[in-house]
Amino acid sequence: MFPQTYDTAAREAAEKISRLSQDRGLTVAAAESLTGGTLAACLAAAPGSSDWFAGGVVSYQTRTKCEVLNLPEGQPVITEAAALAMCQGVAELMRCDAAVAVTGAGGPGPQEGHPAGTVWVAAQVGERRRARLHHFPGDTGAILARTRQHALELLLTLMTTDNPEGTS
Repeated sequence: MFPQTYDTAAREAAEKISRLSQDRGLTVAAAESLTGGTLAACLAAAPGSSDWFAGGVVSYQTRTKCEVLNLPEGQPVITEAAALAMCQGVAELMRCDAAVAVTGAGGPGPQEGHPAGTVWVAAQVGERRRARLHHFPGDTGAILARTRQHALELLLTLMTTDNPEGTS
């Protein structure tokens, strides 16, 4: 269903996140829109996930992003600010040490004037936060697979970096 290369990379990243979380006693949560729960499924499938994965929020509708994850009303959802707000919102909701969030246009058509494949991924560990903008090519399946991969890799990078770099 999805390009196997990207799902293999996402699975490997989730397994590394699992090891780090268990070694460091961290808890992790996910907030997702376009991936519809599959980002959380990657984390839940990793070894020992019941010890460190608190859960996730699938906030497909803008209303849910606002009401559950504290995204400010009227704010566009395919932005760096939205991705970071979703990340912070799920971390606070789940009382977690780390979080990952994704929002974007998964296709097949545009959303908020952004072409399919426009995706923001965000991650935070403690007070350190990062967000990245991506423009993924391909059909919806490829876009979603690459979104999962890049989101988990961003979280993993933040977990393995001691540099207290803020958002960028």
